Amino acid sequence: MNKVWAIISVLLSLILLPGCSTMDIEQYKNETPELKVEDYFLGETLAWGMFQDRFGKVRNRFKVVMRGRVENDTLILDEQFEYADGSTSDRLWKLKILPDGQYEGTAGDVIGKALGKRAGNSFNWKYQLDLPIGDSSWRVSFDDWLYLQENGTLINVATVSKWGIKLGTLTFVFAKEEGMADAFRALSK
Repeated sequence: MNKVWAIISVLLSLILLPGCSTMDIEQYKNETPELKVEDYFLGETLAWGMFQDRFGKVRNRFKVVMRGRVENDTLILDEQFEYADGSTSDRLWKLKILPDGQYEGTAGDVIGKALGKRAGNSFNWKYQLDLPIGDSSWRVSFDDWLYLQENGTLINVATVSKWGIKLGTLTFVFAKEEGMADAFRALSK
């Protein structure tokens, strides 16, 4: 009987561990270039992304046009999504810029507040949202990491989980360069 409980314990820990994040934003404090989301997302930003389920299968691809502006101490970020199947969605983020590289964000489908922090070339924030699934929705948690590269490209990897169990990963690549913008628009034709 003890052997059965040992096997169950090992299996449960393998299932639950992927949902736990052990990364600390401070480990990136000396990395460059410095990422300030309120600067990076000013004006128009373009992104390509995909969602992979927990087994690595790509379940959805999308493009995003983002327009950002700062009003007082708040970054307002208007996101317009276009999915591979032709459907669209919008999200309006309001990120309050706090002292010491901290942020609080809200959006229509976010539950409560998203809490974020930046250090060096990185930004991490965590939040919950109601994700539409068929005719209902699931309340899921996001552990969202952004990394600024030397050429101005921003890479975003977000772990999506429910009850601590990893459901999948969202990956985005953001671009500001005009050449990238031209390539982005060419894909829409």
